[in-house]
Amino acid sequence: MSFPKDFTWGTASSSYQIEGAAQEDGRGECIWTRFSHTPGNVSNNETGDVACNHYHLYQHDVALMKAIGLDAYRFSVSWPRVLPTGTGEQNQAGLDFYSRLVDALLEAGITPYVTLYHWDLPQALQQDGEGWENPAIVEKFADYAALMAETLGDRVHNWITHNEPWVASFVGNWQGRHAPGKQDLSAAYRAAHHILLSHGEAVKRLRGMLPDHHQIGITLDYADMHAASNGDEDTKIAHLNDGFKNRWFLDAVFKGTYPADVVEHVRGVDGALEDIDLDAVQLAAQPIDFLGLNYYTRNVFEADGSMLGRTVERGDEHTAMDWEVYPDGLYNMLTRVYQDYNPKALYITENGAAFDDPAPENGTVEDPQRQAYLESHFAAAERALTEGVPLRGYFVWSLMDNFEWAEGYDKRFGIIYIDYETHERTLKNSALYYRDKIAATR
Repeated sequence: MSFPKDFTWGTASSSYQIEGAAQEDGRGECIWTRFSHTPGNVSNNETGDVACNHYHLYQHDVALMKAIGLDAYRFSVSWPRVLPTGTGEQNQAGLDFYSRLVDALLEAGITPYVTLYHWDLPQALQQDGEGWENPAIVEKFADYAALMAETLGDRVHNWITHNEPWVASFVGNWQGRHAPGKQDLSAAYRAAHHILLSHGEAVKRLRGMLPDHHQIGITLDYADMHAASNGDEDTKIAHLNDGFKNRWFLDAVFKGTYPADVVEHVRGVDGALEDIDLDAVQLAAQPIDFLGLNYYTRNVFEADGSMLGRTVERGDEHTAMDWEVYPDGLYNMLTRVYQDYNPKALYITENGAAFDDPAPENGTVEDPQRQAYLESHFAAAERALTEGVPLRGYFVWSLMDNFEWAEGYDKRFGIIYIDYETHERTLKNSALYYRDKIAATR
């Protein structure tokens, strides 16, 4: 492998998926607490109340990260753990937890990358003000970002405002499969708009507080879009889906605009864009130091007369999430985004796969499919890197098995196996493979 010696190798996680301690030390309720406690929303009616118990076992987890040889760890802050109602009175116990975690990482020689929002919105903001649909949340998020910069900015030099705004807005407010569980296209577009504005406002606020060498970015999820055939209708619907999923956020962050073809297509559908000042998205185009991209699979579309067509199955190999294994899509993503948007630097902030891993046997977890998945995707990233893409790092999703949102605990993405009854951790063979690959690049 020809990755540069200063290439950053890490893993990623998110607060609600691993921390647990949902009712401890002053943490407020989040929308995922309410959503997961509503019967029928999550597989087996499972919740993140305990999850991986990382809140209490973080020192052990940091030791495992060090054993793998990670350069960096990307984690998210639970907004309601530090501001129980989303604004107003701070929760010092929550702030202290993240300070202890950062200190433990630095002591282990691991660089922290902090994501400010990974979907666990304080329930009070959703309940009292319609969450991301309310324009007032833009300033509230910026205030929260400033609080975390004030708390951790002396030690944390890498900041990510949002993780996957598309999922937070559309899966949560249109498809209803994630919190807050709405099925309203107009609500989804309002939420997406305010998330983008809050990103811009937070970047401005952080720039005014942090030293110039600190790096600030955002993480977007990207799906490689393909047409089911060379026909005009299929090609058109694939391009439209690219606009709906990818360009809607990329154009906003880098150009301060929304893609005209999507605006034209969506305008008037269930009043989706009514009462949204589309020009205001200029605020989202604040200069950023890097773009984080999450990649898992591609989508293949066929026109069927509906707004976005339908997806059709392709490929022979799929993960436990029924996502096609398609490493070329990662290469396509990196080269396309660099060519079209010219970011200063790129990070793969999530990439990985869920498979039906066996329980540990003699301290070993055999997961050859995940190892093969990582090998093929590392090769795709290396290919893009050798062609001039400014790829600076790669964060494998995920550090450990965790609460996988609506899937509950059925889907295991981790390179560390979690026994959810005992919370015993076991390095999977993919973690050992990752350890060796990291060492080989040094």
